[in-house]
Amino acid sequence: MHRRVVGIRSVHMTVSRIDPWSALKLSFLISVAIGIMMVIAAIVLWLLLDGMHVWSNIDGLLKTLNSEELLKLGQFLEFGRMIPFAVVAAVLEVVLMTLFGGVFALVFNLVALLVGGFKITVTDE
Repeated sequence: MHRRVVGIRSVHMTVSRIDPWSALKLSFLISVAIGIMMVIAAIVLWLLLDGMHVWSNIDGLLKTLNSEELLKLGQFLEFGRMIPFAVVAAVLEVVLMTLFGGVFALVFNLVALLVGGFKITVTDE
């Protein structure tokens, strides 16, 4: 029997358009995942620092300094105030990243009209 050896096939393609709706959906899903990770990281970091007694040491330092403004500032380091701040930051991140995903798809489409997109090579290994 005669075997025929075939080389690696490659196909050259040009990406000239990104659907803005698809980019918006994808950027939303990715930003939601990042937002969830941000909130979980804030919770874990706060609990880790609390386990190391960092918050109690900072509270003791602020009480030693005996300043009302610093004691009010120290209240923002409580778990009940820190986590809602992380949630607000995550929601803001979701809104901005989703918006930027759609806008960047539109900008790419405009630039691709001028320069023709970008070329990729797909190989079959």
